Amino acid sequence: MRVTRIHVPGPLAAGSEVTLPAQAGEHLTRVLRLEPGAAFVMFDGAGGEFSATLAARSGKTVRARVLEQRAVDRESPLDITLLQGVARGERMDLIVQKATELGATRIVPVLTERSVVRIDARQGARKLEHWQSIVVSACEQCGRNRIPAVAAPSPLDAALRALPADAARCLLSAEGARSLAGFAAQAGGKPMALLIGPEGGLADAEERLALAQGFTACRLGPRIMRTETAGLAALAALQATAGDFR
Repeated sequence: MRVTRIHVPGPLAAGSEVTLPAQAGEHLTRVLRLEPGAAFVMFDGAGGEFSATLAARSGKTVRARVLEQRAVDRESPLDITLLQGVARGERMDLIVQKATELGATRIVPVLTERSVVRIDARQGARKLEHWQSIVVSACEQCGRNRIPAVAAPSPLDAALRALPADAARCLLSAEGARSLAGFAAQAGGKPMALLIGPEGGLADAEERLALAQGFTACRLGPRIMRTETAGLAALAALQATAGDFR
């Protein structure tokens, strides 16, 4: 039987009682119609999870008892940063959701020359909050107990400068000389950075910039994929060849 999982900003501690976030409490009591004493699982994003029971509801306030902590880890052994050219609307939401399910460690939305979406600072803050909520919901669904980091949208050059110096860097390209599997084998256990262009791909100058920053152009089969397909297919391939799909 599927167990309901709820993210509660921590820290959580066994034996305590906590007030659930309003949306989570509403979901448990109004949507799922759970009664006091009903069992579910909570996690705070720091690792591990807690068995819990619904305690009581007073108006819109829902309380829960935190029971036993379980050291459950469903993280991939791969440390993958997905640098994703910002896609339009639901496409970007899909990428963020599925990248979380596929084990990405962090997601960096990148603004590029051919990005259809234009985001100013105010819009960027709203987008970041929206994407973070998608990541949390995806963790609740897929069983992850650590919340992947989502960065604020940033220009490509700034995103590249922020990468760890030791990261193995892959630019997904239909014309890449290396296979993605070969890249993963060469990376060994190092953190990986995977760069995906937006609709229309990266401009030539942007590809040159990435290559100058140590990226290797890698191919993933003979077909050209849409931006919402490419990164997710690459994540799945990396998990299958070097991660936890084996």
